Amino acid sequence: MDWQDQSVLITGGTGSFGKAFVKFMLENQPPRRLIIFSRDEVKQLEMRSQFPDGEGSPVRYFIGDVRDKQRLLRAFHGVDVVIHAAALKQVPTAEYNPLEVIMTNVMGAANIIDAAIDRGVKQVMALSTDKAVNPINLYGATKLCADKLFIAAGVYAGPRMTRFAVVRYGNVMGSRGSVIPLFLERRATGALPITDPTMTRFWITLDQAVAFVNRCLRLMQGGEIFVPKLPSMRLTDLAQSIAPECRHEIIGIRPGEKLHEVLLTEDEARRTLEFNEFFVVQPGSIMGWWQNGNLNRGKPVPPGFNYKSDTNECWLSVEELRQMIGLDGTESHTLRAAMG
Repeated sequence: MDWQDQSVLITGGTGSFGKAFVKFMLENQPPRRLIIFSRDEVKQLEMRSQFPDGEGSPVRYFIGDVRDKQRLLRAFHGVDVVIHAAALKQVPTAEYNPLEVIMTNVMGAANIIDAAIDRGVKQVMALSTDKAVNPINLYGATKLCADKLFIAAGVYAGPRMTRFAVVRYGNVMGSRGSVIPLFLERRATGALPITDPTMTRFWITLDQAVAFVNRCLRLMQGGEIFVPKLPSMRLTDLAQSIAPECRHEIIGIRPGEKLHEVLLTEDEARRTLEFNEFFVVQPGSIMGWWQNGNLNRGKPVPPGFNYKSDTNECWLSVEELRQMIGLDGTESHTLRAAMG
């Protein structure tokens, strides 16, 4: 893909992923146009100081909400590629404001699909989460619904050129709502809150997430769910890496939380291909036109396979976590993001 000829738009562009994605694109492969679509003018103003628009810059800022289909239709005019990162993702917020989260995460996804098809967008890549797999909270349920919409959108598009795919990964280190800023803040008190000492999570850095999305945009044909192979970490190891001198206060698991996360289920395994660095869940039988194409070197995973954070083969040690966060004396994008 020659990005120089592409017009790229990212929804939720002022969020943690959006800013990292814009930085990556501008430093490595600037597109013809790079549009940051978001609803917060203050965040856009702050972001403009780092990534200015105007003459000589491909960056453009567009105020809008994914709930507003007409605004999306205007924003998508002449756009080739859409990365959909906008979402309400805080679990407690979703539990207390369910309709608001449904309007953004589900109806917003439907609006993205309609606008992309109507405007002739070539590729749409939606960002998902391990919370969408066997969801037990509303946030995860809305992301599961959105994933289903994006996968089925290939059929909805019919003979039109628009293709849709999904990237699903685990917790992003240093993103908004991450536990890292909380631990950094609370270490001065001498105690860190731990929900459960056995809790595990998949972890990925912002830079890794951006690079993976970029790679999947080059591989996608439409209808796939891309899942990177990620290391797991124990919550207690993360606490140890940030504040080894602090005691742990067990506060109990919160409503809507799981002890362990899942990136691939046994049911999905029947349609999953494995590669060296990632998995691809192929679309179901409704996507009869789908063929392996760029993904024809994948091998089927064994029957009964699943990919869970507590049974993962790859684990981050305390020292590796310190290096990733930047607490070993090295510069870290994760630490800068966590500290704002």
